[in-house]
Amino acid sequence: MKAIFFATSTGNTEEVANKIHEKLDGFEIVDISKDGISKLKDCEIAIIGTPTWGDGELQDDWEDCFDEFKQIDFNGKTVALFGLGDQDSYGDEFANALGTLYEVVSNNGANIVGFTSIETYDFEESTAVVGEEFVGLVIDEDNQPELTDERIESWCENISTFF
Repeated sequence: MKAIFFATSTGNTEEVANKIHEKLDGFEIVDISKDGISKLKDCEIAIIGTPTWGDGELQDDWEDCFDEFKQIDFNGKTVALFGLGDQDSYGDEFANALGTLYEVVSNNGANIVGFTSIETYDFEESTAVVGEEFVGLVIDEDNQPELTDERIESWCENISTFF
């Protein structure tokens, strides 16, 4: 099974999830606020998305299922991550929720694909950065909406080689 899992509060993450869904064949789309994350256990390939909320925190739906999420064995699963954040207003915790999800899937054995460059962003700190790359696709709809479609297109081309 291949699926895109997301949660959203304002609709931006859902919009990005739908754009990714349009670019990639064979993926089911799962809104965790309605369907939870139980299907994630059956996925061989998962794309997981979250906005960063408040001061670098998980969005409420992710927070609600986070204990269950931390128990998932990701060994043998290929995972790509995407996150949304606001680099101007929250530059010292930009896309930190993405970093939180990355830590779990990494520690639980996932083969993680889809790292992206930090070059076209302007932020202070992020737990979603490992080395010189983001741990997945990062979208800033608040400050760089004109780059969203191009970033999604490029990222989907990159990760599709792993599926």
